Amino acid sequence: MKFKLTRFAVIAIALGMSAGIQAKDNSLANFHSEMDGCETCHTKPRHVTDSETHENMQCKSCHGEYSDLANSELHFDPHTSHLGDINCTSCHKGHEAPKFQCNNCHSFEDDKMPFAEAKKKPKWDKGWDNEKIKKAIAAGPVETTDVVVIGAGSAGFNAAISAKRAGAKVILFEKAPYSGGNSMLAAGGINAVGTRQQKERGIEDKVEWYAEDAMKGGRYKNDPALVKILAEESASAVEWLESLGANMDGLKRSGGARVNRTHRPSGGHSVGPHIIDVLRKAAAKEQVDTRLNSKVVKLVLDNQDNNKVIGVVIHGKHSGHYMVAADSVVLATGGYGMNKEMIAYYRPTFKDMTSSNNVTATGDGILLAKEAGASMTDIDWVQAHPTIGKDSRILVSETVRGVGAIMVNVHGSRFINELTTRDRASDAILKQPEQWAWLVFDEQLISKKKMVRGYDHLGMLSKANSVEELAKITGMKNLPQTVSDYNKYKAQGKDEAFGRDLMPLSIEKGPFYAVRVQPGIHHTMGGVAINTESEVLNIQSRPMIGLYAAGEVTGGVHGFNRLGGNAIADTVIFGRRAGEHAAAHALKD
Repeated sequence: MKFKLTRFAVIAIALGMSAGIQAKDNSLANFHSEMDGCETCHTKPRHVTDSETHENMQCKSCHGEYSDLANSELHFDPHTSHLGDINCTSCHKGHEAPKFQCNNCHSFEDDKMPFAEAKKKPKWDKGWDNEKIKKAIAAGPVETTDVVVIGAGSAGFNAAISAKRAGAKVILFEKAPYSGGNSMLAAGGINAVGTRQQKERGIEDKVEWYAEDAMKGGRYKNDPALVKILAEESASAVEWLESLGANMDGLKRSGGARVNRTHRPSGGHSVGPHIIDVLRKAAAKEQVDTRLNSKVVKLVLDNQDNNKVIGVVIHGKHSGHYMVAADSVVLATGGYGMNKEMIAYYRPTFKDMTSSNNVTATGDGILLAKEAGASMTDIDWVQAHPTIGKDSRILVSETVRGVGAIMVNVHGSRFINELTTRDRASDAILKQPEQWAWLVFDEQLISKKKMVRGYDHLGMLSKANSVEELAKITGMKNLPQTVSDYNKYKAQGKDEAFGRDLMPLSIEKGPFYAVRVQPGIHHTMGGVAINTESEVLNIQSRPMIGLYAAGEVTGGVHGFNRLGGNAIADTVIFGRRAGEHAAAHALKD
């Protein structure tokens, strides 16, 4: 697939050529410097913040907002991706070759960006530099705040907004050039019980059922106290998101839940991009100091009390290493699903498995906490999601099955209840000789679940006008009989083959579709040990003063297996709690 330049890029390049500009290294920076010097992009005297805020404002002052750059005629338009309105400099590098952030998960190798031949420079983030860290600590803090939050995904944003609303001065640090973390890739929804949405649909649900389902899904290895909080505060989590501007009116069922309790945007849109967009705007409205390209590389402990956290050391893209003093620190850095070394160490049988995670999910917070003396729980439990697009990193949402898709083997035969838990579904696929499967559905599902059109856009779907034609295209010889049987079960309201109790759609309206799927790393259930106050525990299981954690960086909430829909609930509920408790600790004096 070929990427077409926007009209602004074409005009800019044309102007450069007509002026006879010969950029020394063919970089974006040299191109602009020929116009008005470095001040075309930078302030004078030159000062670049780690977030590159001014530079991005300059981009938009000339080229317009993302909505201005959007072009529906393009087969692939990066300005309308699910990443949202991220920094222009996330892709367009001033002094380096540009890079599609899309290619972190996709493969648009043939697409060329302007100034693609620029000379590359080493990445600023080379990991930990102990000598520079020591010097930053010795120099002392360059600034002081009440609360530092590490990681700008859902847990981090919710913690930062909650702490700010509680009256604390907050700085939110994110190592990536844009916010969102793993949360922006979430496709399913947020599980909640006792909501307006359930009541309007006449769905009976109970807090006890929610907790029982989560415990059962986690093989009863979850911390019951944390699960109780997850269940009891789930409805208020949905209300909180709605109060910030989110649409949570869609309601479906995810695997392992006994009723419909997975809340999502209406119209079948993915939940992750939506709530991250909402949280970004809410954080800006609350004036949360959010700093991108800023990696926390050290938790600083009190010399007199090594159980007390007093600040952090940052490695900024432009500012280098420096220390920030804080009364409270919240770890919201996500899991380690993209850290191959950690996967190989903790779950060696998964070491060669693909991952649906954001490239930011490298376990930084776990490493920081361990170095500071924190305790871990369930650290070796990694979840394989059963339906990641075969030979890709694209998650095919669990709610596709919840809405009505069936899962069949290469011959077109069902082999498991599609609404079972993720671990059981993954195991069932891996027991197939080919270790992959098909999801099959029809046009009815696509009309209800718009995200599926994205899979078609990415060339993942096989499509046919009849089930027989689809069977021929895919080689699934048993598919016509399987679909006929399933439609019969749907009509009679009883799945005689595998006991599936929710069959919302038949498979009878063309076109018909199939997508190949295989298990891949999706979530790391284990991590930093916390108590019900979201305080991080040390190796003696005592709270580390001033240190809090929320989201996938923690362990205990999900046990040995997480149910779909419980991750977003985790990030919102415990993110809010961590922020509130961190603020209370910082402001108690």
